[in-house]
Amino acid sequence: MTCVLISDKLSDEGLEILNQAEGLDVDYQPGIDPSQLCDAIKGCEGLIIRSGTKVTADVLDAADCLKVVGRAGIGVDNVDLNAATSKGVIVMNTPEGNAITTAEHAISLLTSLARRVPQATASMKAGKWEKSKFSGKELYDQILGVIGLGNIGSIVADRARGLRMRVIAFDPLVSDERAQRLGVELVTLDELFARADAITCHVPMTNETRGLIGADAFKKVKKGVLIVNAARGGIVDEAALVEALDSGQVGGAALDVFEEEPPAPDHPLLKHDNVIATPHLGAATAQAQINVAVGIAKQVRDFLLDGVVKNAVNLPSVSADDLEELRPFIALGEKLGLFQGQQASCGIQDIEVEYAGEITELDVQPITLAVLKGLLSPWVGERVNYVNAPFIAQQRGIRVVESKAAEPNDFVSMVTVRIGTKEGPHAVSGTLFGRTQPRIVRVDGFALEAVPDGATLLIRNRDRPGVVGNVGSKLGEASINISRMQLGLSPDGSQALQLLNVEPNPEAAILDQLREVDGVDDVRLLDLGPRVG
Repeated sequence: MTCVLISDKLSDEGLEILNQAEGLDVDYQPGIDPSQLCDAIKGCEGLIIRSGTKVTADVLDAADCLKVVGRAGIGVDNVDLNAATSKGVIVMNTPEGNAITTAEHAISLLTSLARRVPQATASMKAGKWEKSKFSGKELYDQILGVIGLGNIGSIVADRARGLRMRVIAFDPLVSDERAQRLGVELVTLDELFARADAITCHVPMTNETRGLIGADAFKKVKKGVLIVNAARGGIVDEAALVEALDSGQVGGAALDVFEEEPPAPDHPLLKHDNVIATPHLGAATAQAQINVAVGIAKQVRDFLLDGVVKNAVNLPSVSADDLEELRPFIALGEKLGLFQGQQASCGIQDIEVEYAGEITELDVQPITLAVLKGLLSPWVGERVNYVNAPFIAQQRGIRVVESKAAEPNDFVSMVTVRIGTKEGPHAVSGTLFGRTQPRIVRVDGFALEAVPDGATLLIRNRDRPGVVGNVGSKLGEASINISRMQLGLSPDGSQALQLLNVEPNPEAAILDQLREVDGVDDVRLLDLGPRVG
């Protein structure tokens, strides 16, 4: 019998699937004390969790035969993915189970905010009849700005169109064709801020999205705009939101998530008359809990009994022998995808992954999957994995082409990722040094050698005296250390490109100062993940 430990509460429907599976022995210990988990995991090949269990490196070290961790839900931030991957443990999640529930909650927050339903309810329960005090806002023919057109954002857009709202959206990974099918107009982020009567965000928490709706955004929005956040705390800058509410620039906010949960009882947003809030209820329906429980039960059962892999977040489907040789290239591919996903500022229309040199003799499909996963991650987040990345790209109307060059260019093996966007093409190439250490060796025609890890500044500037020095001075004044600096020149020598590994992450104000340096054309902060090799 194959033992499956369940350490968090799971719905009866999920338990029934596992209990009825021949060959599985279910050990159901919801709420097990963390100190006992290391002992309980011994002898188990499967572990099913929700958000309560922390699968740390210590837990994984204690597991003597663990093969799979199944997360009933989307987020896997309570699992040490690096430790799991190094031990060959597959981590699965259920990315689709609560999409409709979360989208419906966002629409509920929007309509409740527009008509001030919670405030009016509280007044009525206090024995008052303040009809004139709670005059609301009609949503018909209003413009809803949706930030993030993934699975949840697309459902929100569809439901909003049912309310006869006009929907505009910002998502750099969605093609025009996909947006047209959804009946949504794609716009830039600044245009969304300027035009929307209400704004709702449906993106993950990444370096790209942290504080996305903050002080700068509130300067650009329509006066009286409504803000809805049922995605992740921190996407909306809470301090800046308080100021915007107090000034009247923002007419009201509906929040299901906070930077710290639960928020302090005296949090200023909870005290504000024009704010309504719920305690992270986006996925809190009976149907959603059943969906994720049934989904993960089937996934773990099918993997342990039949070897079927679905929604794996940390490994592509490849044999153990091939994985050993491909692993460094898979890491390189994900780095190149991360680079391109954060470099693009508008809709990506197509992706080409080209392989040259000795690498063409390998099965490169897992590397292409890694490229897609990296490219989609900045805006899709933890929902994207090696299994569903092609489907998510297809959902967004992105064409993916894989090619092999007959001869290597300058290296024994090289991977090049090209993307086509509405603003033009971008290309980035990488290789391995010492067969294990990823390097970026070319960016849009600029030759260089850069280590792709951590916070990285991508700076484009004119090649003139003093630019590099002024950039360094600005970072030094802000106590930002440059651990590595790589420079590249355009063939005619007029333009330069800088890749700077920095720590800690520069704040938005520092990036704005760098953009003001004479000769600097563009500044972007990329997160290229932990160092490999």
